[in-house]
Amino acid sequence: MKSKHVLDELFISYACLEVCRDAIFQAFGILRDVYAQNGKVLLCGNGGSAADCEHIVGELMKGFKLKRPLPHDSHDKLSSFGGGEIADYLQGALPAISLVSHNALISAFTNDVGADYVFAQQVYGYGKKGDALIALSTSGNATNVVNACRVAKALEMKVIGLSGKTGGLLKNLCDTCICIPSADTASIQERHLPVYHALCAALEVEFWGSLVW
Repeated sequence: MKSKHVLDELFISYACLEVCRDAIFQAFGILRDVYAQNGKVLLCGNGGSAADCEHIVGELMKGFKLKRPLPHDSHDKLSSFGGGEIADYLQGALPAISLVSHNALISAFTNDVGADYVFAQQVYGYGKKGDALIALSTSGNATNVVNACRVAKALEMKVIGLSGKTGGLLKNLCDTCICIPSADTASIQERHLPVYHALCAALEVEFWGSLVW
């Protein structure tokens, strides 16, 4: 199954997401190109969206629906350092960093500077041209998420938004914004999950081959 077919399956299962089709395909294209050029993805959000950041990283950084054996050259290099057994257990990864995970940095920066700028600081420290930021905010108006997007754009990163019906302030800072057609926080978050699962599965197919459903 090709990556396009994986995404098409999403709209069969979730007809309400048909209005997001173009944005979802655009998000896939951005992520595919970032990874094809050896870039990485940063993610930020608050509350339930922070949990989603962790979830997405879990699907990107290891096998999701497919096996991801290491390339022969990587396996050989590890074997040359006595790590042949390690190489048998490692999996191919799509580099992704959840900015919500760094508790010491977050608490220090929040205390010393302010919570509104903590993700922006991390984007500034980690981000570079050729990377992407996935910014999650159900309202689209979370100040710390919006500020992170502003820094990402200044660094010439690509920005993908996952938001609700209007997209809020986030929408105008994104290269594409997936706006779930709802104003209810829980409903938006419930629909973000199948969207990012489909994106992760499609990327896995793109880089590791066919997927049998």
